[in-house]
Amino acid sequence: MRRSRLSPSSLGPRDVLYVGSAGLRTRPMRVVLSALGIAIGIATMIAVVGISASSKAQLLQKLDALGTNMLVASPGQGMFSEKVKLPKDSPGMVRRIDGVQQVGATGDLSPSVRRSEKIPEEETGGITVKAAGERLLSTLRGSMASGSWLNAANGRYPSVVLGHVSAERLGITEPGQQVYIGGRYFTVVGILDPLPLAPEIERSALVGWSAAGKLLGFDGHPTSIYERSTHASVRGVRDLIPHTVDPQNPQDVQVTDPSSALQAKAATEGAFSELLLGLGGVALLVGGIGVANTMIISVLERRHEIGLRRSMGATRGQIRLQFVTESLLLSGLGGIAGIVLGAAATYAFAASGGMPWVVPPWTVGGGFGATLVIGTIAGLYPAVRAARLSPTLALQAV
Repeated sequence: MRRSRLSPSSLGPRDVLYVGSAGLRTRPMRVVLSALGIAIGIATMIAVVGISASSKAQLLQKLDALGTNMLVASPGQGMFSEKVKLPKDSPGMVRRIDGVQQVGATGDLSPSVRRSEKIPEEETGGITVKAAGERLLSTLRGSMASGSWLNAANGRYPSVVLGHVSAERLGITEPGQQVYIGGRYFTVVGILDPLPLAPEIERSALVGWSAAGKLLGFDGHPTSIYERSTHASVRGVRDLIPHTVDPQNPQDVQVTDPSSALQAKAATEGAFSELLLGLGGVALLVGGIGVANTMIISVLERRHEIGLRRSMGATRGQIRLQFVTESLLLSGLGGIAGIVLGAAATYAFAASGGMPWVVPPWTVGGGFGATLVIGTIAGLYPAVRAARLSPTLALQAV
């Protein structure tokens, strides 16, 4: 008579999940505390990356709205440190360059602006007075918080438009109020919204080009020329402006890109998040150690169960698989909780700052993958230890 060979028992995926989750179901409080370390680590990492990505998205939105195609031409330093002046007709000359779409100009004025003549003249509050062309606002893509911009009508009279910082420092809240400039009162006809690409305009009092010449002694020489060109022609226009404005001494004309600061900030956004990512990684490592400790204790407490399963035909590989699965489930629960917490923290920060809510998908996938790797590593030693227990000795454990 032929003897039949005994085959080892087998476990399907559902059986593996069932036996692997048995220890979690019977000790819910321990599961919560063990998963907490993993959750904190993942939440920190996702929140750091998400907040950085949201800030960068906001900067890129600003750049898209403000444009990166604006250049500013201003007088440079002369050869012998003499004061250089741009030609009076230089805005028109720049406007004729191929690719240039809009041109606006300002000219610095010596008088100060004060709330009244009773305030000492030296107390300027950091506010400068400038002559402004009619096309300046459209070139800057600015908008009015209240009132109206300078035009051919009001630009000939003692009227002034204030940058929003200037208005705050002077205590002006609405058009119709007056400020004292150059020995006479000017009526405020408008207050500007913030201009991130032109902070010097935010801290200025802007007078019409014509009124500046008649009332404040403006000589007509612009000190800043703002131009907008097509994106494809920005580099070419930048090279041509100095030679167009001053063909004999192009080195005396300085051309700057005001959007470069925002572009640099967007490029470096998140540079300081590496430290916080490191802290999140440390928290994740501590959480992994907590999971390993929990699994070791679980093996010690469940020796009788292990011995019983071995005596009923469970192989060492199945015991190892059971405890590795339990460790993975424990880490996975912490990872899911951490992803939710990190995304919620990012949303709260973005909502409070008016930013778009951005959580890069790679952080979610990478964070959850890291929890599974840590769960596997944390569960290997306890699983091997459980598989090596002798069934006879394990059944004697009470």
